[in-house]
Order: sequence, then C-alpha cells, then structure tokens
Amino acid sequence: MATSIGIMDSAYFVGRNEILSWINNRLQLSLSRIEEAASGAVQCQMMDMTYPGVVPMHKVNFDAKTEYDMIQNYKVLQDVFNKLKIEKHIEVGRLVKGRPLDNLEFLQWLKRYCDSVNGGIMNENYNPVERRIKGGKDRNVKSLKSSKSLQTNTMNHSGSGDSLRSKQLRSSGGADGVNSSAEIQALSKQVSDLKLSVDHLEKERDFYFAKLRDIEILCQASELENDPMSLAIKKILYAADAKGSALDEAQEYLNDVINGGEDEAEAEAEAEVETEA
Repeated sequence: MATSIGIMDSAYFVGRNEILSWINNRLQLSLSRIEEAASGAVQCQMMDMTYPGVVPMHKVNFDAKTEYDMIQNYKVLQDVFNKLKIEKHIEVGRLVKGRPLDNLEFLQWLKRYCDSVNGGIMNENYNPVERRIKGGKDRNVKSLKSSKSLQTNTMNHSGSGDSLRSKQLRSSGGADGVNSSAEIQALSKQVSDLKLSVDHLEKERDFYFAKLRDIEILCQASELENDPMSLAIKKILYAADAKGSALDEAQEYLNDVINGGEDEAEAEAEAEVETEA
C-alpha cells in the first residue's frame, strides 16, 4: 500500500508537470505551480474524488491564504486519513510555507496512494466543480469574477490615461518607453536564467536520485539483503528524520556487528583451548 512507500520509491520520480496535469485534469483547475496547492484544499478534494462523500467539503476552504486557514484544511485532511486508517503523517508546518519541494513530495505520495486505490482511472461520475460549489467554498469562481472586474477597471483606467501617456512620450522624446523596454528585456532575461537554473537543478536531483535507487536495488539483492553493510546502507537510505544524519546510527550498527563477531571468535577460541586441555 502507498501509505508505506519508501523515499526511493518510483512515486518520488514523478515530475511536477505530471503532478500538475494530474490535478488540473481531475479537478478541472488550472494550477501552474506546485506551491499553489499548499493550502491543502486540492489534497482534500483528491481524497473526496477517491472516496466520494468521505470528505466534508463544506469545511474545505479553496480560498485559504493565511496559514491559519490552510491549517484548518489540513485538519480536515488528517481527520479523513484517520477515518480511513491511512498511516501517513502530514508535515503541516512545512506544507503551509509553500515550499515547492515539500509540497511536491506530498503530492507525489498522494498520487501514488490514489492510483493504488483506483488504478489511476479517473472517476467519470465525479463532478469536481459541483462538489466545490455544494461545499460553499468554491472561492475560485468568485476570485475569477473579481479578477475580471479588476481587469475591466484596469482597462478603463489605462484607456483614460492613453492620451496623457502619449503626450508624456511626445514631450519626453519617448525616453520612458525606451527605459520600459530595457527593463522588460532585463526581466525577461532574468526569468530565462531562472528557468535554466531550475531545469539544471531538477536534472541534477534526478541524477543523484537514480544513483541512490541503484544502490537500493543492489542492497535488496537476495545474496546481499542480510549483509551487515547492506543493512547499514538501508538505515541511511530509509532514515525518516530529514533534519539529522543516519550515518552515526549506521556506524554504530556496524561496530556492534563487528564487536559481536569478535566476541564470538574469542569465545570459540577459548572453548577450543579448554577442550584441548
């Protein structure tokens, strides 16, 4: 079951684009960044789609912006996990901070869990928009209307200022326009550089994850599975505490095995001496 998948499981190799497509296709949303799901509302509705009617959608706030409101959503999700006896601890303190990696890892786990329940098949009878509206928390619709109203006001305001802008450009010889164009180009270059940097980091992450996965597979080989060194390596690979290092624990385990082996050898030697005497 996906509740106990390890950190090196293939579930954690699913990319952010695939996760976003999975969310948008099933819930009829248009998320463009992983951190947009940090409020916990998406996770609640994914569980509602997997187990229709289990999630009290009227308690889920899709417009949550503050950490307090987000925490309330995660409380709903944790209650659902408890009801379904899903042994998965939710790192609420990290998720509400909106850090992409933390949210990506949780969504990767969620996708794996939902796929393990329904085989990755979408519930065609589930209407995500209707469920949000019935829950009374479909703030996205309201936000969309507000944004359209704001866009209209902005267009009207910008239209009324066009003549004034034209006069200013004529009087300044178009200097403002040149400066704006230069700023836009500089910002565009920064965005391009950041995208390249992110792509590079993702490739580097996948490269090292692949190496760790190879090590895990090697340690799981039947002839090495119970080898002390393999067991020590697994302690490092499967360490649950992200803050600390499992190296000390692995070294202590190896020392115990080595010392235990030496004690047994000494005991056998003493037994042989006594037998000869």
